[in-house]
Amino acid sequence: METELVLASINAGISCWDLRSGAAQHAHFRSASSTPAHGLTSIDFADGNRVIAATHVREAKKSSGSVLYWTWNKHEPEVKSFLFEPILALVSHSEAGYIVGGSKSGKIYIWEVSTGNLLTKWDAHLRAVTCLVFSDDKSLLISGSEEGGVRVWSLFMIFNEVQREQAKYIYEYSFSEHSLKVTDIAVGYGGCNAVILSSSEDHTCKIWSLSGRKLLRSVKFPSIIDAVALDPVEHVFFAGGRDGKIYEAALSAQVKLHHSYGEHIIRSSSEHSKAITCLKLSLDGRLLISGSEDGMVRVWDTKTLHIIRVFRHDAKVSSPGPVSNVLVISQPLPRTSVTSQAVSSRRHELKPLKMSSDSPHENVKASLKSDDHTDYSNICVQTLLQKQIKELQQQGSSAANGMETERVKLELKETQQMNQQWKRKFDDLYGLYVSEIMEGST
Repeated sequence: METELVLASINAGISCWDLRSGAAQHAHFRSASSTPAHGLTSIDFADGNRVIAATHVREAKKSSGSVLYWTWNKHEPEVKSFLFEPILALVSHSEAGYIVGGSKSGKIYIWEVSTGNLLTKWDAHLRAVTCLVFSDDKSLLISGSEEGGVRVWSLFMIFNEVQREQAKYIYEYSFSEHSLKVTDIAVGYGGCNAVILSSSEDHTCKIWSLSGRKLLRSVKFPSIIDAVALDPVEHVFFAGGRDGKIYEAALSAQVKLHHSYGEHIIRSSSEHSKAITCLKLSLDGRLLISGSEDGMVRVWDTKTLHIIRVFRHDAKVSSPGPVSNVLVISQPLPRTSVTSQAVSSRRHELKPLKMSSDSPHENVKASLKSDDHTDYSNICVQTLLQKQIKELQQQGSSAANGMETERVKLELKETQQMNQQWKRKFDDLYGLYVSEIMEGST
């Protein structure tokens, strides 16, 4: 079984534990300030390197902020980016090598991690962006906002300047049924046919259909919900309330017994003494990890909603403060001395993030604008193969290298065609599945 780690952001930085054993890891990332909700992410590079990124807002001067990078097993931040406006939400796209930030002003920024270059930015919401999440195939970016809006962005549209100029609205979908601030978003499987789960300060969680472009269900809770987690099978979801309770509610199926808390709510459990701030599921969906304002991180069995583990903070952390984020990641693979030397020799030299696009990464934009029918799920494969071609061409102009270049180009074309065929088949089947499940529950 793959080893999973839990990262939790607190006042003193970011703590790390082994999910199954509960053992504290030596990777504790120090910080002088706290990270806001949805401001923690992990970036995994193809060469095995990992970077932890977190956004900070200066309390004394909330008109500015910073984004910090830690490399794995280093306690102090390696790179600090000081930005002229606060970034409240952060999410990464490891395969493409960039990081996305949502700002207090309602803008969304996309940077290339290795260079710090700003690839693009746009006005996404009228008020602050509160949360960001990618679809499972990384083709869509979903954002929540302080004014209660949930918007879905196609990355192909975002990086295609011609289409952006011609389109009346650059978002794919816009849902506005929440009356107050959106606090969290979770996305199911299926790319453009997935369901979206959102929570809000209006005491509701709403389930949206991307394929149907409509609201499927609204569940009202007795408390404000600040965190949600979606069961991988998509039968139920978990909601963390400011009353310290974790609620389990039906995503699509009807609940036969009407719970005293309200319609569609199956059960609840309460062990936290203060508001629950964040929820995450293990990779197999059997464990639920919760963080709270009481400073505790607990692990629950999703079948019983019983606590099976409580993580203890490092003894050096005398006052951890509220837990603002939890993140579940895989354990980095151990390296031999030879492997470590090879990896360190090609290690990424991280750069501070730039707020202006004076030197954009044209290669990324070109790959995204090359074909109006290109599926973004192929871009990761396309980018890797194009890098391989470039490396071969730089080695010389021998016949052997020329033949190898042509072979890689052919592989690129075949891979794109195969991915497009499988993606269409999967989308059709998943769309049919979602329609039948939702229609059967009404």
